[in-house]
Order: sequence, then C-alpha cells, then structure tokens
Amino acid sequence: MRIRILSLCAVVIMGIPQLALACACGCGVFDVQTGSMLPNGPGGTVWTEYDFMNQNINWNGTSVAPAANNDDKVIRTHFITVGGQYMFNREWGVNAEVPYWDRYFKTTDDGGNIVGFNHDNFGDVRLKGIYSGFSEDMSTGVTFGFKLPTGDYKYANFDRDTEIGTGSTDVLLGAYHLGRLTHDASWDWFVNGELDQPFIISDGYRPGSEFDAVAGVYYDRWSVGGVKIAPIVQLISSYRLSDRGPAANTDNSGYKRVLFSPGVEVSKDSWRLYADVALPVYQDVTGNQLIAPALFKVALSHDF
Repeated sequence: MRIRILSLCAVVIMGIPQLALACACGCGVFDVQTGSMLPNGPGGTVWTEYDFMNQNINWNGTSVAPAANNDDKVIRTHFITVGGQYMFNREWGVNAEVPYWDRYFKTTDDGGNIVGFNHDNFGDVRLKGIYSGFSEDMSTGVTFGFKLPTGDYKYANFDRDTEIGTGSTDVLLGAYHLGRLTHDASWDWFVNGELDQPFIISDGYRPGSEFDAVAGVYYDRWSVGGVKIAPIVQLISSYRLSDRGPAANTDNSGYKRVLFSPGVEVSKDSWRLYADVALPVYQDVTGNQLIAPALFKVALSHDF
C-alpha cells in the first residue's frame, strides 16, 4: 500500500516529446507517473488521466519576452491518456500508454494574419518493460522501452514542432527509488527519472533528446472515514536539447526548467484519485517559445 500510494503521487517522467515553439513548459511532465504506477507486487493497474496546458506567454532565456517576437500566440492542449500496467511477478512487468490530444493553435500565417486551428487525434504510444527485482520490497526499479511514431504528425495547419505526434521512434530509459523519511513510515520520499532519446526520425525532423527527473515527499498517515488522503510535494526538473533537421526550428527549441508541484491522492480500497498542479520556478529556453503559467493533472486508477 505504501508503494501504491507513492505511485499515484510521483509522476514518472517519460517525455511526451517537447515541441519547438510549443512545449517549452514541458509536455513530458505529464508522463511522469505517480507512485501508484510503481509496482508493489504481482497484479495490474489501469488508469485514465487528464492533463491541461495553456501556453500563452512568450519566453526568451530566463524571462518574459514581447509577444511580437514569436509568430505563435497560443497553444492550448487537452491531453487524455489511457494506460495499463501488469506485473507478472515481483521482478518483471510491462506498461503501456495510449494518449489522445485535443489542441488549439493560434499563429501568424504567411500574410501576417492571426489564424487559429483546432485538431484532435491520437498521440505517440509508449510501451515499456519494468524490472523491480533489486530488493525484496521492490523499492528500486528500472524501466525501458520505446515511444512509437503512432501520433498524427501530418496535419497541414500545424508545424512539425506543434504536431500531436513527432514521427520519431524513441528509446525510453528510466529508474526510480522509494524510501522512508521517518521510522513510522508516516513520511516517505521518492526519486524518478527518464531519458527520451529519438533514434529513428521521419521527414527531416529530429525532436531534441530529453531528460526529466522528479523528487518528492508525501504524508501517508491521514484518513477520513476509511478514505485515505495523501498530500504530496514534488520538484520536477527537465533538460531538453534543441530540435534538429531541415523541418525543425533549432533556434527556438530546447530548454532547462524546474517546476514545483503540490498534489494530493485520495484512495479507497483499490481505487485512487490523484491531482496536482505544476508551477514553473525556473525556466531557461532557447530563442522564443510559448510557455504555460501552470500545468494541471487529474488521474483515476484501479488495481486488479
């Protein structure tokens, strides 16, 4: 139970690929699975997750920049992800995520006019293996797998760096560890990180390599009427290289950033509801990129 609660509290960082003038704030944050996704024994977990990001502030370097410096004006995205995880035993398991995005993009066309486009479609599927056999309590593990080019990256009104899919196949390599801060297990901590490395690209666009990491603490001894409530505080960091290729906007992609993310998990029996908000505390972007003032997440999961 301790590890399950951690799982819906610690978002495993696996990058939905960041986009050049688009996701300076970090779409990859949404793939940082929480503690309930981390294994605690044989069996499975399924979940549905909703994330929201409204990128409407132009940013250059470490500060706000004039909106006139960026042809893109707004990128507003609703993310819906359905996922499942199954541990065959206390050592080996598998994980799969299928995302669906609904994106509104306001930009400047070739004639200098402000135009807006709405598009929704499936994103890039992520498939991973899990190994958690380093210790008896399964507190340390590694993840490994691929992001597949299943997302739509050919919508005519979006640039390659704002498309729902990247068209690339990426290697995903991650690791996590859970621990106790107090002997009575009322306060626990976790760290989690993942590298997203594209290795097969399409149509002249290579998204930047990305590494995301999260560290957090949570309180595990609060319940009301049989419902367990676990508040959590996380610090999330990301480092992304600039995109490459003739279809990329290399001068306006890539970043470093840190986000502060308070959240809470409410659980009852095999059901858990998790929510958090991620607030940027440091951002250093290359060129001009749109960022969001906050990122929102809600996830509902069920163990079986």
